Amino acid sequence: MTKAPEAPVSRTAQAVRLSGVSKAFGTGSTALLALDDVSLDVRPGEFVCLLGASGCGKSTLLNLVADLDKVSAGTIDTGGSRVALMFQEPALFPWLTVTGNLELALGQRGVPRRERKPRATELLASVHLAGFEKKRPHQLSGGMRQRVALARALALTESTDDRSTVLLMDEPFGALDAMTRDLLHDELERIWRERNLTVLFVTHNVREAVRLGDRVVLLSSRPGRVIEEFPVEMDRPRRIDSPDVATLAARITDRLKEEVSRHGS
Repeated sequence: MTKAPEAPVSRTAQAVRLSGVSKAFGTGSTALLALDDVSLDVRPGEFVCLLGASGCGKSTLLNLVADLDKVSAGTIDTGGSRVALMFQEPALFPWLTVTGNLELALGQRGVPRRERKPRATELLASVHLAGFEKKRPHQLSGGMRQRVALARALALTESTDDRSTVLLMDEPFGALDAMTRDLLHDELERIWRERNLTVLFVTHNVREAVRLGDRVVLLSSRPGRVIEEFPVEMDRPRRIDSPDVATLAARITDRLKEEVSRHGS
């Protein structure tokens, strides 16, 4: 999914700026407040991971940034960047080939028909799936399908102008086995660097957040509020099982447990 490209370029120095964002579902006495007065800045090129208990509004926040839903209060500014959202499930069209899925996304971006196939081939090569162009989703492993989903998210930001790209990722590796997830961490980090992406990444896995992020942002239990931020001051590349990652992950886990216990859930 992608935000409309017509939005004017903002003067903000941030790739994403949330200012006093609240989101309620429903009205009156039955309204459910999912997010409450969330303010968060994400710098261009930064990799920020969002953590919090289930139901704290992490996915809702991504949907708001992607313009799939509207805020109840506050503002969101993406500085004119192109914004793409990658879901936990690949959600590929099963009747299309891998190339067909990417060409469809490129068509949504307005890429001319004659340019779509070569661009799709380039995108597949960028996620190490060269040679799988004619396969259909059911012929691929779970990790391969997620690579295609990542390539599609990148396709949704394709353009001829110099707009920056914000990639929103909603637990994209949560259903994968540990080895495949670790390999995709490496792939994502490589693509993030090569394409100078700004990434906002939702996960329940604390070590994954520390492994990938420049910064880990912890949300409170519902309604979601930013309660603490943890800078990750470690050299890259990192290993998810390294002592430094484990130490910071333990500290964040303790803070998360404290928050969950405070709400009795």
